[in-house]
Amino acid sequence: MKKMDPVVHFEMPAEDRKRMADFYSKVFGWQTQMLGEEMGNYVTVTTSETDESGRPKMPGSINGGFYLKSGNLSNHPSVVIAVDDIKESMRKVTEAKGKILGEPAEIPGIGLYVSFIDTEGNAVSILQPSMK
Repeated sequence: MKKMDPVVHFEMPAEDRKRMADFYSKVFGWQTQMLGEEMGNYVTVTTSETDESGRPKMPGSINGGFYLKSGNLSNHPSVVIAVDDIKESMRKVTEAKGKILGEPAEIPGIGLYVSFIDTEGNAVSILQPSMK
């Protein structure tokens, strides 16, 4: 069977990150961590118990984050797909008529990350995890 690249993270936009974090904590028990301006005021979200590396212990579970809404296309929930080779995956996205949005960015301790628009106009991201 051909190797499949898994969904490993979700992201949702927020107008008020504290309000959104409070909502998901109260309703679903999710744990949140507010990051600073150097990380775009991103909020990380833990949705299930994690191991020492921060990865979910329960198979099929994923964690996520909230980002501040902006004037671009990223004002909709999206998923992040883990890939072995971000450059190769970017080539495949372009070849399949998707549109890469910028260059891969290094997220310290996480890996290389870039977003793209698929053929249906959905904003999606790919991540080449750092080797630990």
